[in-house]
Amino acid sequence: MADLNIPNFNVKSDKYIFKKRLKLRRKSKKRLITESLFLFILSVLLVYINYLIPNKNLLFQNLPSTLNKSFLLLIDLFSYLYEMFLVIFIFVSSFTSIILIIGSFNRLFRVSRRKSKQILYK
Repeated sequence: MADLNIPNFNVKSDKYIFKKRLKLRRKSKKRLITESLFLFILSVLLVYINYLIPNKNLLFQNLPSTLNKSFLLLIDLFSYLYEMFLVIFIFVSSFTSIILIIGSFNRLFRVSRRKSKQILYK
């Protein structure tokens, strides 16, 4: 009875999943004009901000050396991260080994102090 598959007719086909969400209406002229004005104002603002940046030519000339220095710093960062993770691993493994050694000595001590000579096997 568990193998019986009953079709579900309430599930819509995946082919038409986004059909109702699409807006098929055209934009009005007023909306198109406002959007174009907004885009124009934004572009003028970006051009003005670029105009305010001093020494643009010098920045473009120094770009390759700056990228090279940043790449070297990134390599140094990864080497330092490797060393830091190695030190953290050493601390964690040392702490874990100390806990395991203490636990093993504790278990040996408890077994040696057991009053009953008979060992129960289950």
